Amino acid sequence: MTEKLYQMCTRCVMDTTDPDITFDEQGVCNHCHQFDTVTTKRWFPNEEGKQRLAQIFNTIKNERKHYEYDCILGLSGGLDSSYLALVMNEYGMRPLVVHVDAGWNSELAVYNIEKVIKYCGYDLHTHVMNWPEIRDLQLSYLKAGVANQDVVQDHAFFASLYHFAVDNKINYVISGGNIATECVFPKNWHHSAMDAINLKAIHKKFGNLPLEDYRVVSFLQYYFYYPFLKKMKVVRPLNYMPYNKELALAELQEKIGYKSYGRKHGESRFTKFFQNYYLPTKFHMDKRKPHLSSQILSGLMTRNQALDELSKPLYEENELREDKYYLAKKLGITVEELDEYVSSPGHDYSEYPSWDSRYVLMKRMQSFVSLMSGRNVKNYS
Repeated sequence: MTEKLYQMCTRCVMDTTDPDITFDEQGVCNHCHQFDTVTTKRWFPNEEGKQRLAQIFNTIKNERKHYEYDCILGLSGGLDSSYLALVMNEYGMRPLVVHVDAGWNSELAVYNIEKVIKYCGYDLHTHVMNWPEIRDLQLSYLKAGVANQDVVQDHAFFASLYHFAVDNKINYVISGGNIATECVFPKNWHHSAMDAINLKAIHKKFGNLPLEDYRVVSFLQYYFYYPFLKKMKVVRPLNYMPYNKELALAELQEKIGYKSYGRKHGESRFTKFFQNYYLPTKFHMDKRKPHLSSQILSGLMTRNQALDELSKPLYEENELREDKYYLAKKLGITVEELDEYVSSPGHDYSEYPSWDSRYVLMKRMQSFVSLMSGRNVKNYS
């Protein structure tokens, strides 16, 4: 049996593993065109960005000067959020730092979080999730066979962050999300991690324990309650500066003794396995491709450098064996059962109830309001 050949973009490294990808006559894909025509209009890696960011932070400081904290910052121990913490320290911001421990932290993640907090002098609130519930929900997702296995962690992280912000009357959430390394993302690859309807449906079918401590964010909360009633605003400071991961890592290593994970999302043992083995094996999705393509488009690397990275193995054999054993033991299953979850046929999220119909209705309402008011009304995201 011959390996399937995929057509690759001539500018970045995205290919037809994204079923929605299209190419122009020169072989350049729609992701590149989207970057040129849309994304660059909200990306400011220059002096203008520096001025905009200073203005944003000054506005937050002025609004929050009578409160203990300016904002809330989620810290995973990963490179983006760790570097962002240092940036905010340089600007004199006073964030309440929140870390959500869903049970998959690597030892390095704990070490790096401690180093960041000590250097910046921030207050840290660690929310430790109920492991039996996390385990039951994670197994439900493995049994469901959907692509985005990280929903369990991602939803827990954002839900905890938003609920904690509201409980503490903080309406600014600072995010490490950034265009420089994340601007390319095939929408067909994953469904939104914030879809609580989909999450509950999967757990209802495959789970065994009630989710008593696992808090979710509903559709109305995500799109209406938080942004409109609670006036919550999400700020992504890394989009207002020239963000280079290698330079950020070097600065973190020099200033706080930060230790590299060696690969993206190495702060989570499960995410590392999910992205580097589960997705490529079960769905032929190599998340290095959008990540590297983002860096090509933002000028952080050349296409040849990206192709060289793609030629390297996703996992070393011994490392994969160790991670399989660790995950299986922690989930209370055998390695053989874990292998079966990976090798069994994949399923689309749409096979389970979701918020899709509500989302379509919301977009129609959004378009109507924009048309009637003559303004571009944006939903919370």
